[in-house]
Amino acid sequence: MYERSRELFEQSRQLIPGGVNSPVRAFGAVGGVPVFIREGRGARVVDVDGREYVDYVGSWGPLILGHAHPEVLAAVSDAASRGLSFGAPTELELRMAQLLTRSLPSLEQVRLVSSGTEAVMSALRLARGFTGRSVIVKFEGCYHGHSDFLLVKAGSGALTFGNPTSAGVPAELTVHTLVLDYNDPQQVDDAFRRYGDDIAAVVLEPVAGNMNFVRPSAEFIQGLRAACTKHGALLIFDEVMTGFRVGPQGAQGIFGVRPDLTTLGKVIGGGMPVGAFGGRREIMEKLAPMGPVYQAGTLSGNPVAVSAGLATLERVLQPGFFDRLGETTAALVAGLCRAASEAGVAFSGASLGGMFGVFFRAQPPRSFAEVMQCDREAFRRFFHGMLERGIYFAPSAYEAGFVSSAHGEPELAATFAAARESFALARGP
Repeated sequence: MYERSRELFEQSRQLIPGGVNSPVRAFGAVGGVPVFIREGRGARVVDVDGREYVDYVGSWGPLILGHAHPEVLAAVSDAASRGLSFGAPTELELRMAQLLTRSLPSLEQVRLVSSGTEAVMSALRLARGFTGRSVIVKFEGCYHGHSDFLLVKAGSGALTFGNPTSAGVPAELTVHTLVLDYNDPQQVDDAFRRYGDDIAAVVLEPVAGNMNFVRPSAEFIQGLRAACTKHGALLIFDEVMTGFRVGPQGAQGIFGVRPDLTTLGKVIGGGMPVGAFGGRREIMEKLAPMGPVYQAGTLSGNPVAVSAGLATLERVLQPGFFDRLGETTAALVAGLCRAASEAGVAFSGASLGGMFGVFFRAQPPRSFAEVMQCDREAFRRFFHGMLERGIYFAPSAYEAGFVSSAHGEPELAATFAAARESFALARGP
């Protein structure tokens, strides 16, 4: 069925570690051969064997308008015709900064970079430089890029510092990273009581998307803001995934919590490599060349990539866009839940804007521990059932899914038809 993909994967494995350039693409969590994509249009992609799929990965979130949107392609072509990169300021960078600061009230200044990983790494360095403190608080199950001091798991007991989760990360680089449980306000209070004078920043996915889709409780997210304010720490919202994906002001607009710093990526690049971080002016002015915190990037603010992002954001920020997108995503989750119920499968789902999660458990999880209770084998069977029927979900039970404005009734109908058969497979023999 996947002959050409299989052939390309075998060749790739000889030259690329694991045959892929990002680990989750290898289908390691679900088994089988990764699908090699040839092209995409709208809500669908076509693989190298000519098979078409309704796509709920969307390049892991950036393609909120769908694949190969004509206005985005035109903007990229126009920018590329004038040159690919200059290493000098362009008006496009200013336009992006104006749009971002106008859209997100928490951003008074912003700096462009080339990836979400780079944005978070730089924001945390800035937080340490601004506060003069060393300790970073993160939450188990949240992913903030592959910087050494963020590749950590929880320590051996409550309120102990994290241990490296990757070879090549020395333990001494994680001794200042404290890993707490998501949605546990008491643990946050305890951490600040014990380490408050040393905490530079708390970094949070305001909607977790890398342990599947987990929403914060109001008590948890508002408590973080209060604790950071009380103890002089910075609250950093990692909105690389949620920024302009769940709403026009990201998760911070939905939950009414104003962070000190925000990191962005994915949607603001429209499918090309763009990241950003920004926040209060007094903090951002600590960056070089104005201040002592160094950060630089040869391709930061690349004109072609920024053009793709601007074209995307100009459509995303039109009135009614997120109302329509949210309705489509909610309809997808509701239809999947109905199909699972009819098949007698324990299943639940949740969504916000154009982001969703599906879980093989009776209720949506609220923490990493609850995510780990989901039936991974049932997901594996369901995933392959859907893939064989032309529906492409993320190849992991621990990744959120994404809907674009190109998804409509035909895509939902095809998804539900495939799901009815695939949930029967998920039950197992």
